Amino acid sequence: MVKIDHIGIAVNSLRQAVSLYAAVLGENPAGEETVPDEHVRVAFFGSGAGRIELLEPTHPESAVARFIENRGPGIHHLCITVPDLDEALERAREAGLELVPPGARRGAGGNPVAFLHPRSSGGVLIELSEQDVEEGLTEAAKR
Repeated sequence: MVKIDHIGIAVNSLRQAVSLYAAVLGENPAGEETVPDEHVRVAFFGSGAGRIELLEPTHPESAVARFIENRGPGIHHLCITVPDLDEALERAREAGLELVPPGARRGAGGNPVAFLHPRSSGGVLIELSEQDVEEGLTEAAKR
């Protein structure tokens, strides 16, 4: 069963975006954190599948900063949970999909994640996030 873990939205200012989404959704973010390896600060709205992740770059050379520079703020990626990241990446490679270097790594909440490059995945940056098999939720979704 396909589960959309979250939709990532690139923003210039996490503070301003959190205010906007809090007003629209009528709730505060479920959590905020910095992901040093990705050079972003993130805030999640909602819990479980279907969350909204706001991403603010913390370094001008980060992937999110380059995205905003080239395309402006907006939808950055679609994250799909998978039960086994290694298996999902092997299927992706066999299908000719290109991984964004460095491949598998730790994302928000410490989840194992990997990204499929948009030039090989129909123009959409796809994040694959390994779900907790026991609970059926990613670590970030449990927060």
